[in-house]
Amino acid sequence: MNSIVFLIQCPDQKGLVAGITGFFAERDFNILHCQQYTDVQDGQYFMRIKLEDHAGIERTILEMQFSEFAKSLDLTWSVRYSDQPYRVALLVTRASHCPYDLLLRELEGELKCDIPVIIGNHNDLETMAKQFDKPFYHLPITKETKAEQEAQIKALLSKYNIDLVVMARYMQILSEQFVEEFAGRVINIHHGFLPAFQGAKPYHQAYDRGVKIIGATSHYATADLDEGPIIEQGVERVMHDNSPEDLVMIGKDIERLVLARAVKAHIEHRIIISGRRTIVFSEGA
Repeated sequence: MNSIVFLIQCPDQKGLVAGITGFFAERDFNILHCQQYTDVQDGQYFMRIKLEDHAGIERTILEMQFSEFAKSLDLTWSVRYSDQPYRVALLVTRASHCPYDLLLRELEGELKCDIPVIIGNHNDLETMAKQFDKPFYHLPITKETKAEQEAQIKALLSKYNIDLVVMARYMQILSEQFVEEFAGRVINIHHGFLPAFQGAKPYHQAYDRGVKIIGATSHYATADLDEGPIIEQGVERVMHDNSPEDLVMIGKDIERLVLARAVKAHIEHRIIISGRRTIVFSEGA
């Protein structure tokens, strides 16, 4: 069964639920699920509403009518149709654990998206791409060629009609212009519950500090490095007798899971960005 998902945010006010659900009821839509949240601190209201797509009204007409309705309540909104899966590009370097996990989840139907292209600044993962029958583009980068390389990436994103870019352990910093152009459409994974251990060998740094918890954070990429709105986080307790190699292995497992959860939430249209925060509606609806 195909469905339609609307994400809505606006200043909190009386009559929102009745007004919004009434709009869809008047057009004979069956509401499959409705989630809402009110941020009492900021006075903002958020809703995710999932409808059965009965094809009784053309999508362009539905969106035009809802746009007119939204003006009366000062709604900011977006819509996604389940029969139009997200097209996801993977940016990779040398680490295979995150991109391989996403490709496997796509293959097995756990991630209902299309991954039509993989782009790497090294060619180490070209064999992985061939395993999954994906085109792989090797675009090396230096400080002098960064602008040119990003222009090539943008051209590929346009060529493949990409909706979402996933930095699957892509160990390069995207330019401010790039992340602003693709705001809310680039997901990154950071090797830390909080970005405390930056730079090379983060798990070795964690080992040297004797940490008791390690983790990973997935967030939207912004011009402020590792400061974008957080989507998903995960942690695991470690012991004093865990070696740095143990921490690397545990960390990779957390990164896989956290990044997959973040991508899944995005492609299921469950995330609303509100300033530096995200509102992530629950899974399974």
